[in-house]
Amino acid sequence: MKLLIVESPAKSKTISKYLGSDYIVASSVGHIRDLPKSNKTAIDIEGGFIPHYETIKGKEKVITELKKLAKKSDEIVLAPDPDREGEAIAWHLQEILKDQNKPLKRITFNEITELAVQEAIKHPRDIDINLKKAQEARRVLDRLFGYDLSGLIWKKVRYGLSAGRVQSPALRILVEREREIKAFNPEDFWVITADVKTKSATIFTLKCSKEIKDKKIVAKILKAGNSNKWKITDLKETEIKRAPKAPFTTSTLQQTASSRLGFAPSKTMGVAQKLYEAGYITYMRTDSTTLSQVAQKQILATINKKYGKEFVEMRIYKTKSKNAQEAHEAIRPTNIGKEFAGISEDQKKLYRLIWQRTTASQMTNAKILRSKIVTNIGTDKAIPEFNINGSRVMFEGWLLADPSSRSDDVELPEVKIGEILDLLKMNVEDKQTQPPQRYSEAGLIKELEKRGIGRPSTYASIIKTLKDRAYVIKEGSALKPTDTGEVVSTFLEKHFANYISDSFTAKMENDLDEIANGQREYVKTLKDFYDPFTKDVKSKENIEKITNLGDAPEEFKCPECGGSMVIKLAKNGKFMSCAKFPDCKGARTIEGKELEGPKETGEDCPNCGNPLVERDGKFGRFISCSNYPKCKYIKKDPELEKQNSTGVKCTECKDGLMMKRMGRFGEFYSCSNYPDCKLAIKAKPTGKLCPMCGKLMMQGTKTIPERCSDKQCPNHRPDRLNK
Repeated sequence: MKLLIVESPAKSKTISKYLGSDYIVASSVGHIRDLPKSNKTAIDIEGGFIPHYETIKGKEKVITELKKLAKKSDEIVLAPDPDREGEAIAWHLQEILKDQNKPLKRITFNEITELAVQEAIKHPRDIDINLKKAQEARRVLDRLFGYDLSGLIWKKVRYGLSAGRVQSPALRILVEREREIKAFNPEDFWVITADVKTKSATIFTLKCSKEIKDKKIVAKILKAGNSNKWKITDLKETEIKRAPKAPFTTSTLQQTASSRLGFAPSKTMGVAQKLYEAGYITYMRTDSTTLSQVAQKQILATINKKYGKEFVEMRIYKTKSKNAQEAHEAIRPTNIGKEFAGISEDQKKLYRLIWQRTTASQMTNAKILRSKIVTNIGTDKAIPEFNINGSRVMFEGWLLADPSSRSDDVELPEVKIGEILDLLKMNVEDKQTQPPQRYSEAGLIKELEKRGIGRPSTYASIIKTLKDRAYVIKEGSALKPTDTGEVVSTFLEKHFANYISDSFTAKMENDLDEIANGQREYVKTLKDFYDPFTKDVKSKENIEKITNLGDAPEEFKCPECGGSMVIKLAKNGKFMSCAKFPDCKGARTIEGKELEGPKETGEDCPNCGNPLVERDGKFGRFISCSNYPKCKYIKKDPELEKQNSTGVKCTECKDGLMMKRMGRFGEFYSCSNYPDCKLAIKAKPTGKLCPMCGKLMMQGTKTIPERCSDKQCPNHRPDRLNK
């Protein structure tokens, strides 16, 4: 019997269908080991940047079970994902199972189909140590960069803030755009249009070919338009060919899913992961636009059958990324004959998007006829032309498979050169030039890819980290830096500009690629980075702490002493503080509203005896101990407690009740005896206990109405229990 190990339970279930009784397919449920949270023991720098790995909490049972299965097996086959992270997982599995003295082999496949899995089993190999080293170097680099810089930011800016090797350059890009927006000076201009009628009584609207920035010229054009003849001087028709886009890479999938489906990059990757594990699409972390010859033949045959041979055109796309792994494929359906796939609505939408893009990539060009009517007013050449543009599809080509890429046809009336038009009305609209737009999530990914910052597997996590850290917020579809994000980026730009520059970040990515290809040494790469980096960090230890961010506007005076104020950074953003603080504690919001400080209630804290005070918090006013943070007592509001109580007893302390709370990431439920009891769950408890582990059951989703609150319990995903 052979043991085949993958990292995902869903993936193991799909693969087990393709293998006979000779195989047992098991899952590591993701990573099994990682660097410890404490940086003191994480990396042996002097010994050559050797990472110290520890078993991830909760994975002890998984490892024990894998060892039991390995003991019964004749051979162990490691089959995590075909990228650096997958190679690292395979290496960690090898490390924990090598004492079983069983043959260990590594296989990879880019799609979970019977043919691909069987073919991979025929061609096993050893662990690719270079790929493992490249992933290890990334983890070590990120840890060293993040810990050293974050520690300094805590001391010099504010406790709890952080920096990251890739997240900080991404934040800088957003902050730079925000500065451009703030520095932008809008200019007035006027758009002039004219409603005209042809001899055949067709009415249409012409637009002035120039944006006019002088009101006198506007008046001159209006006068000329209302007093002269409108004559057609030219008719232009041009047929253009519109080629299809290449099949999806990780980046382009995230961008298109964001703009068309409104998916966040992290959501796109989560949905794509499900489709991959179910065997519907190829591996979704790739920067290659390559299609295998077998897949390409199937796609061409499908197009011929569905649309006709005049729509078939075999195309080979050159991957733009310098370090793309051409052995990988673009993201495509594993079976192009299946137009629709997926269980949830999100899966169905994303699969359809992938099918359309893949199919369209092997189809003929669309032919578009672009037309233009040009008119003149009288004989004064100083008066700009007025025109109207139109277009219509003459041959659909690939647009037949991907109709969402088609723009609306604009049909123009039939006219002749020299024809005189009747003016019905001239219209003037005053406008202002607009600042550059903020980046959307799709736009930021495109920009990161263009600058060589990050790799396919990191784009979604970069944006998620920036949002989780509250460095950016979403306004509509745009990413806007918060006050905290701007302060952190400004600090890093001032003191560590080199380390968050495009060139440095892109070079580090290239260095990691070279380690993966066996062209660069692990230790030398880390040493070349860390030696100067740690010196630069230490050299900033004595810089002055950022206590204020500049003077407040003069119109805002201290509400207590009438003195001048300065801008400071708090946990929830900027505010104005009296310049005489701590002698005077007057404060205002950044908008100028007076902030009342903590007021004594006349009661003493039952825990430490210090006075209780009423404070302003993120979720309103509350009463707590004046000795915070040493004493964290918070007085409970009986009405609020009653309102937020679920009536469900805590299973940890057996005394408290589960209460609705609001936290950084939204609503959650925890024990009323906090902080003595720290039980907390993500969703509202149903009042039932899990039949498998005895923990609280909680509300789920539409497809999983109820689930166990313990992530380690199999009943946390009851939908997978009987598959």
